[in-house]
Amino acid sequence: QVQLVESGGGLVQAGGSLRLSCAASGTIVSINSMGWYRQAPGKQRELVAAIASGGSTDYADSVKGRFTISRDNAKNTVYLQMNSLKPEDTAVYYCNALMKTFGSAVGVGSWMPFGSWGQGTQVTVSS
Repeated sequence: QVQLVESGGGLVQAGGSLRLSCAASGTIVSINSMGWYRQAPGKQRELVAAIASGGSTDYADSVKGRFTISRDNAKNTVYLQMNSLKPEDTAVYYCNALMKTFGSAVGVGSWMPFGSWGQGTQVTVSS
């Protein structure tokens, strides 16, 4: 079974940066589209960034221009570079493999997760 291990979270002041990593066992990163989700207390888990197997990317409006998703297929690792962090970015961040949904949705709305969830990594942004 494929395992996903997220790391790189921490406590940072508003305006700061963090780089999250998602290391996967097997070849899930190299052959699949991957994404980063986050879940804040009392809120639903939401997809914030996706990278297709071909390299194209989608971002939630709330993080566009501040977050960058990338992948290293040789290392089976997906990254999320987060800059200009805001207190509202505080959440547990998870990665997962993605598949396209059926229908006319575009952007992050056109993806859904299909793998197992890891333990996530906590990101806390202080004001």
